[in-house]
Order: sequence, then C-alpha cells, then structure tokens
Amino acid sequence: MNRLFKKVYGIDTGMHTGAENMACDRNLMQAFLDGSFRSILGDDACLWRFYGWHPFAVSLGYNQSMADIDSVRCYDAGVDIVRRPTGGRAVFHADEFTYSFFAETTRANEVIYRYVHEVIMHALDMLDVKADFCRSTPEPLKQGGVAAVSCFAASAKYELQVNGRKLVGSAQRRTRNVLLQHGSMPFSIRHRELSNFLSSCESGFALDVCDALQKKAVSLGEILETVPEYGVMVQCMRQASATSGGASMTMLDPLQFERFFRNQEPFIH
Repeated sequence: MNRLFKKVYGIDTGMHTGAENMACDRNLMQAFLDGSFRSILGDDACLWRFYGWHPFAVSLGYNQSMADIDSVRCYDAGVDIVRRPTGGRAVFHADEFTYSFFAETTRANEVIYRYVHEVIMHALDMLDVKADFCRSTPEPLKQGGVAAVSCFAASAKYELQVNGRKLVGSAQRRTRNVLLQHGSMPFSIRHRELSNFLSSCESGFALDVCDALQKKAVSLGEILETVPEYGVMVQCMRQASATSGGASMTMLDPLQFERFFRNQEPFIH
C-alpha cells in the first residue's frame, strides 16, 4: 500500500447515542472544512474515529426516505433512528464495530475507499479473517427492492467480503476537498434485525430483507469461534495502519479531541 497520508490520527469515543455519534461526525467534518484540524495537527493528515451505539440504532443514508423505517416499532424497542451525513442505505447498529474516516484530500473518492478498506483488511488478517475486495460495481438500485432499503443487501467495489458475503458496509460524503467515510462491521447476526423495523406493509418484504441479509452479508461471529472485544478491534486497526504501509496511528486523548470543537455544539460527554 502506498502511503497516502503523512500523519494518521485516531480517537476512540466509545458508546453513544445515534444523535451524539452523528453530531460528532458532522462537527469533525466541519473541523476539517474550516481548517481547525489542519491548524492543530498539520497538513496531509487523516483521522479515524472508532465508536459504538448505545442504545442500538437504525441509521439511514443521507438521501434515504424516513418512510422506509417504522418509527413506532423503533420507539417501542428503544432503538434510535438517525440520518447519516453519508449516502448509502439503512443499517441496524447493534453488536458491531463502527468507524468514521476523515481526510482533506484531492484524491479520488475511489482511492480513499480502497485505502480505508485495505487498512481494515489488514486488521482482519491479524484475527485470521481472510477478507477480499468486492470487484464488481453494483447494479442500479431497483425502487422498492431489498437493496434499495438495506446497506448490507448489496456490495460495492472495494468493499470487504468473506467467501462472497459482505462483512464491512461503507458510504462516503465529500464536501469540497474534505471526505468523510462511514463503515460498520457486524460482530453478530443482529444486523439482520433491520427487517423488524421496516415500514413496508407488502407481504413477505421483511422476510425478503432478512433472507437477503443472511445470504449476502456475514458477521465476525459467523467466521470466528470467539468474537474479538471492541478494544481488540481498535488495537488491530492501530497496528494495521502502520503494518499495511501507512503511517503509524497516533491516538488522540479527549483534551486534544475537544480542541476541535470549542465553538461548536457539545455532543460527546
């Protein structure tokens, strides 16, 4: 892997609500756009954020209709609903490892998409998980189809798969030269529970979504006898940043992190 960035930073923000997690990413993107990140940590640097969800949440892509999700069922189950600033389709965030990646760069979106997944691939290799790239470009989404609702029901080029089943789902957003990429990796099969929160009244649609997630996606729990702890996955990502040919990852402490947001809304406590 060619070194794309001189400096690589990371922050582990732990478990937070859907609203807090997305506010964090919006504010981090703003810190890149207004130069706050660059003024503090220098040029040609990128940032990884690692986190989880408490309570569990359904996130929708930026342009996805809220009508796809049954808000009453989510409320009754204690599940948050949140809109991501990135594209893509709905994800049920339960037992999983989630990342956000930020960079100010003129490199093509596809180059960053591959770079991010290469780092994750090397992290998985440390767990003896042999993932590879999806090489095909997905077909246009069919309105009302399963793939038009669920992120893990279809794969995009350079996303990671194991034995043909998607393991990491990701989406991007670029504003000027600042790129944000979101991604999630299921630890268990609970991501399939998205089908429980769909609003479609069509007979069998929820079953179709559940079936597609079972056939087209996979979790670490289905690959490994013992699923790694969240903290172990963070350590693997740190090591992968260096051993895969990139720069070593420097982890930021909370005080360093807060310097980016002195004039912005609070979101992580």
